[in-house]
Amino acid sequence: MNTTYASIKGLGFYVPETIVTNQDLTQHMDTSDAWIQERTGIKQRRYFTYGKDTNASMATAASRMALDRSQVDTKEVDLIVYATITPDYYFPGSAFLMQRELGLEGVGVIDIRNQCSGFVYALSIADQFIKTGMYKTILVVGSEIQSTFLNKSNEGRGVAVIFGDGAGAAVVQATTDPEHRILSTHLHADGRYAEELYVRDPGSSREGRWLTEETLSGGNYNVTMNGNAVFKHAVVRFAEVIQESLAANAYKPEDLALLVPHQANIRISEYVRQQMNLPEEKVFNNIQKYGNTTAASIPIALTEAYEEGRIKPGDLVCLAAFGSGFTWASALIKW
Repeated sequence: MNTTYASIKGLGFYVPETIVTNQDLTQHMDTSDAWIQERTGIKQRRYFTYGKDTNASMATAASRMALDRSQVDTKEVDLIVYATITPDYYFPGSAFLMQRELGLEGVGVIDIRNQCSGFVYALSIADQFIKTGMYKTILVVGSEIQSTFLNKSNEGRGVAVIFGDGAGAAVVQATTDPEHRILSTHLHADGRYAEELYVRDPGSSREGRWLTEETLSGGNYNVTMNGNAVFKHAVVRFAEVIQESLAANAYKPEDLALLVPHQANIRISEYVRQQMNLPEEKVFNNIQKYGNTTAASIPIALTEAYEEGRIKPGDLVCLAAFGSGFTWASALIKW
């Protein structure tokens, strides 16, 4: 009897048309292009167009591209796993809205919120469902509209310069080919550090209504980030979880054809690259163009890497992420 595995059959992404440069941000806050590039590596990012883009519509566009490229009919999709921290509604999740746009009534959806590790967590969920035989074709999506919750003032500039909007998607399908598949996924979290990077409000565990004038005046709907703590943990956990995926499959760092890290900060990616003694051409970065798009960053980067010919059949590819929670995860793929 043949063993069933999961394989990525197609990739797609969507970014809004509005380009916001570092120079554009100087109109709202005391910053500079040089300051932002030095600390993050970001040159520009995309912001959604109100009335045109929604979290779900961006995810739908990315998914349609992935389906088209994989030559998989939309009707073959039997599950959607959707990662976002910025849904269109408080509830229900944007997965339902994308399901409606794709005309997939009756198909199950799973909404997950694992921040910057969201896409890898979603990919792991798809991998398990396919290996058990429950589903055969799964859409895995990461989509974010973050520009609307950024505090674009001097007070919030440490966070506001980092984030952007966009969506990415992968068609994951059952295969019996052991040479071209998701080899393993590895998921971790440590809630002791939840408040080092978080948005406190709106939340349900408040006295009275969860959204009040007092809540708004308190300013706790802004992103709170301890940048030093995030950086120190990220560089350790990134390397750990990449090594974990390699060791689980009896590989070494030099066996990698490409590492696609979550696009958090170019300094983090570069630090991890040097730690692992990888040449520059084996690590893919596009944070320069899009900033940090949280759950969308890995599928956007993965799609662009594939489009540029950086990923070929038989290549060993590692996806790795770290983010709020704290959460970190990796996936090792034989392309």
